Amino acid sequence: MKTLSLTTRISLLFAAAASLVLLITGLFLTQVVERHLKEEDRVELTGKLELIQNLFKHAYSQERLDLLPRQLDDALVGHPGLAVVVTDAAGGIWFATSAADFPRSLLHDCQIHSKGCMPGTLQEWTQAGINYRSMAVTISAGSDKPYTVVVAQDIQHHERFMSKFGAVLAIAITLAAFATAGLGWIATRWGLSPLREVTDMVAGISAERLSDRLPTTGLSTELKPLATAFNAMLTRLDDSFRRLREFSANIAHELRTPISNLMTQTQVALSNARSKDEYKEILYSSLEEYERMAQMVSDMLYLAQTDNRLIKPGVEKVNLATETQGLFDYFEAWAEERAVSLTQTGSAAVSGDRLMLRRALSNLISNAIRHTPPGQTVRVFLQSDADKAILSVENPGQAIPEAHLPRLFDRFYRVDPSRQRKGDGAGLGLAIVKSIVSAHGGSISVTSTNEATRFQITLPTLME
Repeated sequence: MKTLSLTTRISLLFAAAASLVLLITGLFLTQVVERHLKEEDRVELTGKLELIQNLFKHAYSQERLDLLPRQLDDALVGHPGLAVVVTDAAGGIWFATSAADFPRSLLHDCQIHSKGCMPGTLQEWTQAGINYRSMAVTISAGSDKPYTVVVAQDIQHHERFMSKFGAVLAIAITLAAFATAGLGWIATRWGLSPLREVTDMVAGISAERLSDRLPTTGLSTELKPLATAFNAMLTRLDDSFRRLREFSANIAHELRTPISNLMTQTQVALSNARSKDEYKEILYSSLEEYERMAQMVSDMLYLAQTDNRLIKPGVEKVNLATETQGLFDYFEAWAEERAVSLTQTGSAAVSGDRLMLRRALSNLISNAIRHTPPGQTVRVFLQSDADKAILSVENPGQAIPEAHLPRLFDRFYRVDPSRQRKGDGAGLGLAIVKSIVSAHGGSISVTSTNEATRFQITLPTLME
């Protein structure tokens, strides 16, 4: 089933809304006109009753009373559709116009003043397929004999008028609905033109043009949030694509170097006959490259698993001070070799996976030792609050440019663009630290000045 366009749907909505409003207005006008016509009939019938009452009032003798029928005929000349019946006290018809064809039940009700015909009230009834409105009154004449006068008005001309009025109103509503739909389509088409322009601009953006942005100046208030959100999405996509390209280039570089070394060593070994010890030395050298590649693949697999939440951290109480001291003992020989001292201040404990947190802390401490000048000190600060623990690793050394700080936790990222390998790993250590901290619901940040560089981890004391 084909989906209607937004322009068509809005146009139809305009037409439906306009039709509903016009229909309600038409019903209201119909009621008003009908009430007006009914009130006109009431005034007309009341006037005729007053006229007849005045004639009966002046018939104070039998002679005048005998002349009254002719006077009534004369008074009612020129009133087509008007019928009058006068009954005496016995219920007999004393006077009736030629067009008077009243139901006997109605005349009886009017004479006894029943609910079917109360004096002074407007009655509606049908006789021989013709609708009438009537009013009745009781009067006295001559020797105070009571007479009941019923005056009725044929309302067929009202019905014809209301029928034509309804037809004209229906045609007007139909034409107004079509006109509203057409005007709504034009207005909607014009109003949505900025959206079509935005759509055309979006259609021109590809993976090679993620740096393009939608202009927000001149856009309507409704489209500005859309353009702003889309630009923000483009920024995130551009950043993700850039990281993916860099990751591909970095991994190619990291694998190319050890593979190149292995090929060179193998070619050299095969170029001449060598002794057993020389072959053993070449194999040991190759083993180091294999171990480095295996470690890099293992780290990449670990990052992929944590990113996809395939590794669930265990939950146990971890004393960060104890773990820090254990790592100090592990790195003691290496630190002494580099003339770097290790100190710890404070204490803190969290719930989490002890091995994962130990690995994160180990990466930070080894990274700090590697970049600390000889004779300086790596410091670990621990602090515990009510619901969180803060662990900071600080080392003196050359300041890291501020532009590099947000990207230190990217995979394979190095501040030194020369990519020279000096035993500083594959560039995955800090990425692993961030993934472990994120898996524990924490956060990590870095600051760097001319005095020192500090990595700060914030962890909740209780994992959710």
